[in-house]
Amino acid sequence: MIAFKYRFHGHGSLRYVYKNGQAIRTHLVTVKYSRNPHRKNPRIGVVVSKKVLKSAVGRNRIRRRLYEALRPHITPDLPSYDVVFIVSSSEILAQSPSELNALVSDLMAQATTYTPDQKNDII
Repeated sequence: MIAFKYRFHGHGSLRYVYKNGQAIRTHLVTVKYSRNPHRKNPRIGVVVSKKVLKSAVGRNRIRRRLYEALRPHITPDLPSYDVVFIVSSSEILAQSPSELNALVSDLMAQATTYTPDQKNDII
């Protein structure tokens, strides 16, 4: 798990990122992110829908694996972004840890180096 100060609290902040955030899409995950100048620390969230996997055990396993892959990327010097990983395929369970880490590293690098003139990237 990640530290409490790096997590979202309540649905309102997630709703803001869903509505106003930029998106990066892959076949496994969609990343929604937005700059948040009002906070000192970034916030990270992982959302796994019942449409992706009916089993709560499986959804929680996906969530834990993604949080573990994200943990090394969350540092105090990270800019204050709100980042939400929305899982769109249960194939993520079949990914090896190294593949998952590479995917998360690439997505976090794209999300935290966003400039306003960029378009949405499709990988």
